[in-house]
Amino acid sequence: MTRHNLASLRAIYNQPFFDLIQQGRETYRAHWPENEVQLCTLMSIKTGGCSEDCAYCAQSAHYDTGLKTEALLPLPQILETAERARAHGSTRFCMGVAWKGVRENDARFASVLETIRAVSKLGMEVCVTLGQLTPEAARQLRAAGVTAYNHNLDTSPEFYPNIVTTHTFEDRLNTIRAVQQSGMSVCCGGIIGMGESELDRLKMLEVLCSFDPAPESVPINCLMPMPGTPLAEQPPVDIFQLVRLVATTRIALPKARVRLSAGRTRLTREGQALCFFAGANSIFYGDKLLTASNPGADSDRALLEELGLEVSRPELPTATF
Repeated sequence: MTRHNLASLRAIYNQPFFDLIQQGRETYRAHWPENEVQLCTLMSIKTGGCSEDCAYCAQSAHYDTGLKTEALLPLPQILETAERARAHGSTRFCMGVAWKGVRENDARFASVLETIRAVSKLGMEVCVTLGQLTPEAARQLRAAGVTAYNHNLDTSPEFYPNIVTTHTFEDRLNTIRAVQQSGMSVCCGGIIGMGESELDRLKMLEVLCSFDPAPESVPINCLMPMPGTPLAEQPPVDIFQLVRLVATTRIALPKARVRLSAGRTRLTREGQALCFFAGANSIFYGDKLLTASNPGADSDRALLEELGLEVSRPELPTATF
């Protein structure tokens, strides 16, 4: 597979719009079953009170967002949600925890590992996002049954200090390295609409293209401005810029699932259809993503049916060591 640098990504991205999305479509059809979309469910199992200062996040303790801090949810409640997600067609269940990172000997981490072991028995892909990891924490997560770890880059290395100051871009890369060494697959993308330039987005994609192995999943989030955060007044992302990024990501990382993630409530049905045509083949499904609203399951089902898109079946990856 060609490993794209910034120059090649810019050349792809700046093509005439219809040439670009057609190339994205052809790349998708060459590597994936046509007209299939994976449904994923994301659940916050520990909400609020995070010590990080991510400028987009309502869960940060640095901002007065009105969000109620909650402790880790009990296992029966998480299992009930996971079983309901599976019944509605989700093949990946992702659990999010508002932590800076994992401490291996913490009782709360032990509780999360117990939850993972229980959820992994349901036959879905198990994804978690717990903040920064050490190699040992990553190994324990893999042993418990995690198939994928989500840890987004958020934006380019250059723009990153404008968004987060409580950890560095290199900290993120270190966690991703720990995930890869453990045998878990990497779910890693970013957020657009935070005030970054189109060039910043391509620089972020360039970093993703440098991963070895390439990320299995690339979530593309559109900022959901949260009241009380520094980015509360950011305008919506231009739809054509989003579609260009989706197509460029599909071309650059042909074997990754390109996931339409947060921000779909700010997209029209037509805009989402263009994203699917350009190469997106996964969505987060359900009424809520951590603390942000999401299109309802019924409206998503109706849209997929109208577009002739089918829900994919689970594909549990084999660990590599």
